[in-house]
Amino acid sequence: MLCCFFRSLSAFSKSQKLFFKFDVKLFVLKKILVFFFFAPLLCVSQQIVHDSIFHDNVYRTYIAYIPSIYNSSNAVPLILNLHGRGGNSLIAMYQADFRDIADTANFIIVHPKGLPNSNGESHWNYGNSTGDDIGFINALYDKLIIDYNININRVYSVGMSNGGAMSYYLACDMSDKIAAIASVTGAMTSFQFQSCNPNHPTPLLQIHGTNDTVVNFSSMTYGLEYWRNHNNCDLIADTFSITDYVLSDSSTVDHIIFKNGNNGVTTELFKVYNGGHTWPGTSAFVNSGVVNFDIDASVEIWKFFSKYDIYGLINQTSKMNEFSEHKKLIKIIDVFGRTIKKKNQPIFYLYDDGTVEKKLIVK
Repeated sequence: MLCCFFRSLSAFSKSQKLFFKFDVKLFVLKKILVFFFFAPLLCVSQQIVHDSIFHDNVYRTYIAYIPSIYNSSNAVPLILNLHGRGGNSLIAMYQADFRDIADTANFIIVHPKGLPNSNGESHWNYGNSTGDDIGFINALYDKLIIDYNININRVYSVGMSNGGAMSYYLACDMSDKIAAIASVTGAMTSFQFQSCNPNHPTPLLQIHGTNDTVVNFSSMTYGLEYWRNHNNCDLIADTFSITDYVLSDSSTVDHIIFKNGNNGVTTELFKVYNGGHTWPGTSAFVNSGVVNFDIDASVEIWKFFSKYDIYGLINQTSKMNEFSEHKKLIKIIDVFGRTIKKKNQPIFYLYDDGTVEKKLIVK
């Protein structure tokens, strides 16, 4: 803009330039002051932030997604989204892709990157390898609550596979900071059972395929039982069969809920029959096996997280009534996140209060 301004001055005569010299200096000075005053605000409007911290003699990188409606005067929830073994921050961001949900529900998502293992694969050390990942996540947390207005009672962790196991680790070793966790195709390890010492009831959502050949379904059930017992949930679960919206995906889903835990928390499982080592609801970065499209894992995870803070169940009765009266439909998309055009397929209604409805309209 300043270059264009100075080029325009060439059209004036020397006398005109001298006449306007003082005014030009004032004009330029004002522009510079305005730029430096508004530069921080412009940076906030940038939604994807690549950053790093120096921890344990290593620069650790992460990608933060800041919703367009974020306002630093209001504290917002934070989701830590952890990639699987061999993945990275970008894969985590695009595979789970909470961005549309964050833009309506107003939460920040941070995608940290693990360290390479002996095979050069980025991974998380949840007690079985080298690298201080608990220390890194703690340091990252400290930085994020300085950089952004984070609601420290509403910090959540979710991960795919190895990242899911790391989320379990955070629930054990960062219990004072983590309100709830979700794991997609991940499992709690024997090491974590031995050392886990959470200091509050911790809501857990597990999403797992019965035909997962990477992390066997049965290996996941021990962690589910651990948190059901820790949360003091009912021994008998309520089971709901999810409508088989997409027949072509060769899989179905049951939603299994252990209710009535301390502080109102639940321990839950989406059991994906014939599902593989995949993230339901997306064909991006398919790992191994069948992908189910009857649920969107990211939508279900946020619906789960949004019910809880670090003290347990949030009383949302009045809020839900308010949302139902005033919420505004902002977008209708299909299971791939595309604006809906076809009929006779599962669709998602996204509202400005962050709620999502799944529908199948047959015409």
